[in-house]
Amino acid sequence: MNSADLPLVESYLAAQLAGDRKVALRLMLDEGLARGVGVAALYGVVEAAQHRIGDLWQENRITVAQEHVATAISQLVLAYLYPQLPRQPANGKQVMVACVEDELHDMGARVAADFFEMAGFDVRFLGASVPHDTLVASVRESPPDLLVLSAAMTFHLPALRGAVLDSRTAAGDRLRVAIGGHALGWAPCLAEQLAIEVPHAPAPEMIHTARRVLGVEPAA
Repeated sequence: MNSADLPLVESYLAAQLAGDRKVALRLMLDEGLARGVGVAALYGVVEAAQHRIGDLWQENRITVAQEHVATAISQLVLAYLYPQLPRQPANGKQVMVACVEDELHDMGARVAADFFEMAGFDVRFLGASVPHDTLVASVRESPPDLLVLSAAMTFHLPALRGAVLDSRTAAGDRLRVAIGGHALGWAPCLAEQLAIEVPHAPAPEMIHTARRVLGVEPAA
């Protein structure tokens, strides 16, 4: 997202806080997509606004209900944007994206999944609060080239750590791991401690790192 998108972030955030789905959709579709703003840039707007919503909630400046309404609006917007995703040619690599057990905030994981899909990866999005044993069994039965795990709340970091370790045990050396989510801002050393191949970063940067780690050439 560039500085030109910042006014759109502010307007979209205001619509979220007002609980106005119609205004939010109009901003993103009529004043965004229809006027030539790229889908990836609009996803960046949603992601930036959601980070702001998360900060406001953690600072007790908005209620849980307001946070839920704002997130529901973003889920609706992404549902409208998803059919418009520009997709690069398939690169033959499979990515599994999941939130760790009890982590109900799946917006960041959904955005990451869609960015990987835009970049030509075959994506399996498992969604929110994937039970630990279910995740490990899925990795064991059909190991992806890259496992992307998300934790938004800091008290889910132990679950994230366990999911990384047990998934690697299940899949062996062939598994590469990416981690993301708001909670990683409070644990800057976790990626190094777990020898994570694709550390937490904005989605485009994660895609760049994943391509390098998996030996995928960027699309021409």
